[in-house]
Amino acid sequence: MRIGVPKEIKPQENRIGLTPESVKTLVSEGHEVLVENNGGFEAGFDNEQYKAVGAKIVHKASDIFNDAEIIVKVKEPQKVEIDMIRENQIIYTYLHLAAAKDLTEGLLKSKSINIAYETVTDDKGRLPLLAPMSAVAGRMSVQAGAHCLEKNQKGRGILLGGAPGGEPANVLILGGGVVGENAAVIATGMRAKVHIVDKSELRLKQLTQIFGDKIIPEQSDKTDLNKLVSEADLIVGGVLIPGAEAPKLVTKNMLKLMKRGSVIVDVAIDQGGCVETSKPTTHGDPTYIVDDVVHYCVANMPGGVPRTSTMALNKATLPLLIKLADQGYKKTLQENKNYLAGLNVYRGKITFKGVADAFSLDYTPPEQALSQ
Repeated sequence: MRIGVPKEIKPQENRIGLTPESVKTLVSEGHEVLVENNGGFEAGFDNEQYKAVGAKIVHKASDIFNDAEIIVKVKEPQKVEIDMIRENQIIYTYLHLAAAKDLTEGLLKSKSINIAYETVTDDKGRLPLLAPMSAVAGRMSVQAGAHCLEKNQKGRGILLGGAPGGEPANVLILGGGVVGENAAVIATGMRAKVHIVDKSELRLKQLTQIFGDKIIPEQSDKTDLNKLVSEADLIVGGVLIPGAEAPKLVTKNMLKLMKRGSVIVDVAIDQGGCVETSKPTTHGDPTYIVDDVVHYCVANMPGGVPRTSTMALNKATLPLLIKLADQGYKKTLQENKNYLAGLNVYRGKITFKGVADAFSLDYTPPEQALSQ
């Protein structure tokens, strides 16, 4: 099968869909891989590395979209890319459609086959293709938040971990999933005072086993969120409903409770954000201020560490890609319900309920869509 890897064109997105090592594996299985010129350069992978393992370097994205049967990306197709997608072409990437109506409509119109990394599951209901980037984003969220707390960034002018004679910052982590756990790794490592809010008592017990008395677990239906927000110096939003828009846990009115110069890092922004005042930003212009609260809402945080992110992502995404290339999408998806959960838009139909519900559009179960 012919697999195409275009260069990412979202602002400040420096990751690439496949590493040279992944290309080597695919070529050894008899597949042809097309990589756009300098597509991996910012992630530390040059053209020569791709050519050495059998990839063909292509100078125009349009040629890749025109020739490839599978398009492998990192971020959702941008407007110019949507226009190049062909009918029955497989798009394999992060999509986050529940927060992107124009993209959803564009993919429906293209009649392509769209498999979203973020909704593929495993036998325990986890999201193994989302997890590595959630881990990276969770760790970056505290680094970014600590930087934003500096006075020259319009923050409170405090050091996250405090200092002799100075109290550490209060960090409030919303959501105890992969993002929340990894945010806690960094926040506790920096010796901040860390509260983690989650609705699951079991998950909070697991986090307590991991971190001990370095965190303060808070069950969402038994805690005073207003009080926690008012005391927080840094809030990390890591709430996820798979494939659906994130719930708004922090309202605009709650911002009035926060201290001047406190910081919100909304990692959930890819799915619309879990803070009412959040809006997507970029690495080039990452913050804005609402009611004296600094908001950091970069929608592709792991793109800031592209080499680490690309390598971690490929380890998770390559096994399914190999199956799609070796045996075709129908057999692969019909034989494995976890892979099938990744099918979001199929030949003009929405096949993921969270996306259909987000825009009040018709939903077709993926099993039914594939059988037609």
